[in-house]
Amino acid sequence: ILFINPGTTIHPNMFPINLMLKASALTILFLWTRASYPRFRYDQLMHLLWKNFLPITLALFLWHTSFPTAFSGLPPQ
Repeated sequence: ILFINPGTTIHPNMFPINLMLKASALTILFLWTRASYPRFRYDQLMHLLWKNFLPITLALFLWHTSFPTAFSGLPPQ
């Protein structure tokens, strides 16, 4: 969304400047976000993965695979 062509409203010579400004803004946003939050220790990261992300991932996987199977017997409308 950030790097789409600005269209014909902007002069063609402004496109590289526009692209550089958008890339710089995205880089600053990424670095600011990365520096704002503390890093997880390895044991905290493993706890987060095994206790939170894995059950959510498995539940979404089961829902995604069983939903079409459950409704495959319904006639089309």
